[in-house]
Amino acid sequence: MEGSNFIQRVKGWPEAVKAYVNDLQTEMHRVTWPTWKQVRATTIVVIVAVFGFAFYFLIVDQLLGTAIAKVFDTFTKR
Repeated sequence: MEGSNFIQRVKGWPEAVKAYVNDLQTEMHRVTWPTWKQVRATTIVVIVAVFGFAFYFLIVDQLLGTAIAKVFDTFTKR
């Protein structure tokens, strides 16, 4: 019967959750966490990269915007 199968699965949830939490704790103890110096260094790299890409896209946007405006001006002159 389908209803009894569902009830059996629901009864197994607490054990499944407990096993999951235990496995999670075991894996978290195996994680090698970065040092504070590594975190600072990679954070600085990310911030510099974000500003670098932002500047690059600003320049590309300005150039493409100017080029498109010139094309529109060329074709709309009467």
